[in-house]
Amino acid sequence: MSSATSSYTLRYFDLIGRGEPTKVLLAAANIEWTDEHPDWPAAKDEQPFGTLPVLVEKRSDGEPDLVLGESATIERYLARKSGLLPADPAAAAVQEQLRDHFWDVLAAFFVQAFCPESVKADRKAVFEALLDRHIKYQTELLQKNGNNGHLFGDSFSYADAVSYGIFKILLIGAVKFQADISDYVKSKLTPEIVKNLTTSEAHPPLAGYVAKSATVAAVVQA
Repeated sequence: MSSATSSYTLRYFDLIGRGEPTKVLLAAANIEWTDEHPDWPAAKDEQPFGTLPVLVEKRSDGEPDLVLGESATIERYLARKSGLLPADPAAAAVQEQLRDHFWDVLAAFFVQAFCPESVKADRKAVFEALLDRHIKYQTELLQKNGNNGHLFGDSFSYADAVSYGIFKILLIGAVKFQADISDYVKSKLTPEIVKNLTTSEAHPPLAGYVAKSATVAAVVQA
């Protein structure tokens, strides 16, 4: 498993959504991959848990060697494999909790975007409170790290990758579901977070990925 001759396929919808952090991690690790957009919901039962994204790692003969179907598992597998998560369990857990809370923010956004009008105001308040808390926490981390553009240390990490990917969903991808969400999230960004996002986007291994997709820098600096 996981030999130098492995190839990768990422199954996800043709949009900027929950598969985005995985794409950032693949690019950051200099891993080439093939995007596959399954016919949905026809292909639902073909996935491990009936959801997307799914990462398929194949041997040199093209046979699947590993199939992962949970976003957090996929991300952490790639991050550990490429050295973007610390070997120390405590240091890794601090990065993982940042991601997991941000995922709660993202989930709250989709709940309020699609809930009945009768509860929309309450669900919107939950989302906004979670986003405020996350931005405060992430800004404090960046300040503690010297505001060098990275969340931890002086190089690109798992936390930087998932922060960039999830902010990209909220700033660009989520507009498909709520037209004003990009402007709202942008209004909440601190200078420290803007610097983190633009520093991540300028990370050299991401150049090819960035060139093929919408750029966060263009949104936050507009």
